[in-house]
Amino acid sequence: MLPLSVSTAIDAPRERAFAFIADLANRPAFTDHFIEEYRLERIPSTGGGAAARFRIEPPATRLWVETVIEELDPPYRIHERGRGGRIDRIPVFTVWELYAGPGSATQLSLTFWTEPSHPLDRLKERLGARRWYRRQWSRALRRLKEGLETGRETQPVGIAGEDVVPTLPSSVRH
Repeated sequence: MLPLSVSTAIDAPRERAFAFIADLANRPAFTDHFIEEYRLERIPSTGGGAAARFRIEPPATRLWVETVIEELDPPYRIHERGRGGRIDRIPVFTVWELYAGPGSATQLSLTFWTEPSHPLDRLKERLGARRWYRRQWSRALRRLKEGLETGRETQPVGIAGEDVVPTLPSSVRH
């Protein structure tokens, strides 16, 4: 699928928007309308190497996708690379770019694309996936904008097994 881009202006400082987007634990707060069964794959949910796995259902298919933060250039750019589909054979890319706007505003642009090599995967994408992804990402950016502008608290996703062993305060340790 050729790259598709959606963008929005957010009335929030770029650094705050960048920090929120770069933390994969926050993603379900604005993508849970099309992303299901979201799981973090590593305990640090932010920074290079942070990863998540989730399920999406574009037209004519259902697939699991993994995304990994490959490159961070704070507070300007987040580049994610992943794989999805049957036996993870479809490369998936997401690039978030944040530009300073007037005052404390931020211009956010998201570019998303896949590179299916198998003929069946390419056929499934031709059955409306591009329009579906554009609608879903546009709605996600509207929800992200609303959340950042209102300062609404979100509950980040945790990783199974994280904080299983409680840590003792330093005054108790020997």
